[in-house]
Amino acid sequence: MKNNDLRTLTRLALLVTIELVMKAIGLGSVPMGPLYMSFLTLPIAVGAITMGPVAGAVLGGVFGAVSFYDAVTGASAMTGALFQVSPVNTFILCVGMRVLMGVCVGLIFNGLSKLDKSRTWSYIVSAMCAPALNTLFFMGYIVLAFYNCDYVQNLVSVKGAANPLMFVVLLVGVQGVAEFLVSGILGGIVARAVHKFPRSASGKSVWVCNIVKQKTRTELPLAEQLWSFSVR
Repeated sequence: MKNNDLRTLTRLALLVTIELVMKAIGLGSVPMGPLYMSFLTLPIAVGAITMGPVAGAVLGGVFGAVSFYDAVTGASAMTGALFQVSPVNTFILCVGMRVLMGVCVGLIFNGLSKLDKSRTWSYIVSAMCAPALNTLFFMGYIVLAFYNCDYVQNLVSVKGAANPLMFVVLLVGVQGVAEFLVSGILGGIVARAVHKFPRSASGKSVWVCNIVKQKTRTELPLAEQLWSFSVR
């Protein structure tokens, strides 16, 4: 296995672990009414930006699997109720939409990085797309697959929403803004630092190797002279 592949797998495993730990200690998902204010999009953004859409899909799948587990066990009020309506659509909602989000973030960064030659703003914008797309895909699929069910209609009446768009806006509210700012800005900063670290590390390795080679070249003739003298 190549060093780059091993480094990618190690980094991916580390981000998966961080994602699971964040969920386990309650930092990844903070209850906010029927929804959760989730910061689990942060490691997804970092992985998708630094390792590409495939890594984003894997990390999104981990997020989705955790979310679907909450739906099955009833730990989440909303997805638990939706699971009773349609387990298949709930799986697509929890897992499929998160995988799609991870892939899209990776593709967005690949596109923006071509425009951002200095590699500055593309990290922040791409990371902000993670919580934004997570909310868009998640709520969009709820409207598409569950809007007419009793549970959602009860939320619609409680929020006083006149249409599906207002329902999404009123339900997400401040929670969506907090996710967008925290996960987006912090994710962009971390992703930029992680992306630059291997380059600086490899640069130092090359520098050290060059010094060793130069030192070897200067010491080799002296060794040859000593050997010739000893033979004589």
